[in-house]
Amino acid sequence: MKGFLIAAPSSGSGKTTIARGLMALFVGKGLKVQPFKCGPDYIDTKFHTAVCGRPSVNLDTFMATSSHVRHLLCRYGKNTDMCIVEGMMGLYDGYDRYHGSSAEIAQVLRIPVVLVVDARSAAYSLAPLLSGFLNFRQDVNICGVIFNKVGSGRHVQMLRQVCDELGVTCFGCIPKDASIELGSRYLGLDFSEEADNHRLVELLEAHLDVDALMGLSFELDGQDELLPDSSSAHDPGKVLVARNAESFSFLYQETIDGFTDVSFFDPESDVPLLDDVSLLYLPGGYPEKHLDALVANETARQAIHQYAERGGRVVAECGGMMYLCDKIVTDDGEYPMCGVLPYVISARKADRRLSLGYRRFMLDDQEFKGHEFHYTQFLEETPTSAAQVYNALGNPVDTPVFRYQNVLASYTHLYAGFALKRNMQASLQKE
Repeated sequence: MKGFLIAAPSSGSGKTTIARGLMALFVGKGLKVQPFKCGPDYIDTKFHTAVCGRPSVNLDTFMATSSHVRHLLCRYGKNTDMCIVEGMMGLYDGYDRYHGSSAEIAQVLRIPVVLVVDARSAAYSLAPLLSGFLNFRQDVNICGVIFNKVGSGRHVQMLRQVCDELGVTCFGCIPKDASIELGSRYLGLDFSEEADNHRLVELLEAHLDVDALMGLSFELDGQDELLPDSSSAHDPGKVLVARNAESFSFLYQETIDGFTDVSFFDPESDVPLLDDVSLLYLPGGYPEKHLDALVANETARQAIHQYAERGGRVVAECGGMMYLCDKIVTDDGEYPMCGVLPYVISARKADRRLSLGYRRFMLDDQEFKGHEFHYTQFLEETPTSAAQVYNALGNPVDTPVFRYQNVLASYTHLYAGFALKRNMQASLQKE
């Protein structure tokens, strides 16, 4: 299988930009490129999908087993020309030291790693840095380096000398160019921004050994291809999913692909048809950025309220949970939502507080895993939870989980690709 994992010593090195550029470059050469993202991120995957024309898939060793991660790479990478996996944070940064890191995923997949190094204000000093990364773990195959934000031709010569001395391939040196970098907005990168892929591709083609990168390959244990799809055996039936470019957009592709009968609606403009729906799925996003449209579609909010009250099964995550609440307040006023859950969410600047990290909890003897990332908060004290929620290290956190009728709601974005379909079904049975 052709492909590689793009990582970096730390965040901010440019790996997302270079990953996006290489995807666009290879697609432009007529290759079928399957993108992947290490970790729970659901924003970088949007860039991947836009460039490759194929949904990007998350690979995460906290929310799923190693075998399942290998299975995902085999399943989605099958019948493609190349797999490009974008790492997260620094190469070895996980939820518990190495565990959950891009390096662990590289080791699980036995995939070569291309290290993107920010070379600003450094030259030979990068030798001990790279030496440490190259020799830290022998089961992580760092096959070469791309230097980013390089200042001059002389700088390039010095950086190539570093690679020669360490015996590692230098795939190229990318000069500093502010026009190719994406800005940040709100919770992360601004995925509404129009990316200048043409300029980026030109830059990469001029300064990278593209043929060498295209030649990178790896092997997976063939038995992983035969693993059953653990989600399809417990499919909940007809599923209706809220989907919008921003309001309800944080979806794991594995979740959607696990449903055999799935359709979508936009809560900002559509009226959901819920009479024969087995499960209403309200994923996360930025509903607080589109409150006028959500309030204006009163018919949709009433339909969802009535569906939940008559015992319809609902899974709501983060922004979806906010949408189910009584109202959302901002610095501009109060906005009525579906009124299924009797809580008020504050998106006011004074109340903004980052809640971030992996989450897990037990409910009805089933384990749920996911990730939490938001700044909004409950307006008053945290409501009573139906389950104690823990972080990745097993420490309790005050994130509540709500059970009302057949509604399961939380700030946690649940990972549904591995066994969650069974959990949904077991935990949301009509009485």
